[in-house]
Formats: sequence, structure tokens, C-alpha cells
Amino acid sequence: MSAKPHSMVMLRRNFVHITRNPTSVFNAVLMPIIIMLMFVYMFGDAFDVGVDYIDYATPGLILLAVCYGLGATATAVNSDMTNGIINRFKVMDVSRGAVLSGHVIATVLTNLIAITALVGVAFLLGFSPSASFLDWLGVLGMVVLLGFAASWLTVALGLAAKSPETAGMASVPLVMLPFFSSAIVPAEKMGPGLRQFAEYQPFTPIIETLRGLLVGTPNTGDAITAIAWCAGIALVGFLWARSTFSKRA
Repeated sequence: MSAKPHSMVMLRRNFVHITRNPTSVFNAVLMPIIIMLMFVYMFGDAFDVGVDYIDYATPGLILLAVCYGLGATATAVNSDMTNGIINRFKVMDVSRGAVLSGHVIATVLTNLIAITALVGVAFLLGFSPSASFLDWLGVLGMVVLLGFAASWLTVALGLAAKSPETAGMASVPLVMLPFFSSAIVPAEKMGPGLRQFAEYQPFTPIIETLRGLLVGTPNTGDAITAIAWCAGIALVGFLWARSTFSKRA
């Protein structure tokens, strides 16, 4: 059997595990929506961002939706390693790469489901983007690229962790990092030190690219920086995951 069918088998396996784990479904799909409702209804009026807060916050919350499902991926990858599942797959002559790529594809598809639900709720709350069809395609491409990059990094973190518990904790910085970006408030409104960190960390140009696409005025500089960050994160994650997997499998 070729690697591609192997990947599809692993993808189906991962989705079965996701549907049987209500906590992972909650974190990946419902938690971003809860955070959206909290910020829009509880804190939205406190932020002066120059536009309706729902329009400002939605791009950042899209990125949050990508990050919130990563803990389950790291835990699942580590469980495969520590529970001997990988050794069983080796006996069954399953492609080694398919085990990891199945986790990555499942995570990206879960991200898309979560973001679709999030954007649907945003429209109900008054979200009014002025993006064209091509801009929406750009948003989709940016989301897939971000999900792909974050997934490989998370897979690497899961492989490197000593236990499923520590694997879940290893993804916490990725969940927290968007809160120290321009996701919730503009970076220029932050205090010294935090403002500079927010401006130069990887998630801010990604959020600003999404924000620009959704209002129909994407910034080329932000887009190039965002793509470069995603490509770099994906490459580091892939190489780290492959190296760790080769040592442990």
C-alpha cells in the first residue's frame, strides 16, 4: 500500500479518536466561540480600535481557533509513541511518514471546521467584512498554511515530550502567544516592551494579513512576513518531528 492510502487510514483513525473525545472537540471548536462571545460582549466596548470590535477581533480569533486544538494533537502524537502504537504499525508495514502526516491533516481539517463555525457565529454578531472572492481565497490559504505549520510544530513537541501530560502542556505557549499579539487590541496601544514583543512576534503579521484580506486591503509586506514565518515554522517542525521520530520509533 502506498503512503497516500496509509495517510488516509491514519486520518480516519485520528478523526474517530477526536469524535470519541468530547474535551478535544470542545477545545478545538467551542472554546474559540466562547472566547469570541466573552470578548465581544464583555470587553468589546472597552477597546477603542476605530471599527466595530467584532470586525477587529475576528481575524485574531481565527488564529486562536487554530491554536486551541493543538494540545489534543500533541497529546495524541505522544500517546502513539509511548503506548506502543507505532511499533504495531511497523509490524503492519504502515508507512512511518503516514502516522505523522495523518495527525497533521486531521489537525488542519479540524481547524477548518472550527474556523467555519467561528466565522458563522461572527456573522451572527454583526461581522461585516468587505473581502472579495479572491480575498476569501487568500484567507483560506493563510489559514491552511498556518494550520499546516502549527500542526508540524505541535507534532514535533508531542514527539519530544516524555508523556502525554507534558505533551499537552508543551503546546500551551502556542495557545497563549496570540494574546500577546494584535489579536485582541492593536500593538500600539500596549505598554513599552510588550508593544515591541507584539509587533515582532510571528502571529502579529499573520493576524494583520488576515485582517487586511477581510477588509479587502491586504498589505503585501505583512503577507510576505506572514508566509515566511509559516514556512519557517513548518520547516522547523517537520525537520524536528522527523528527527525525533527516527530516534524514538
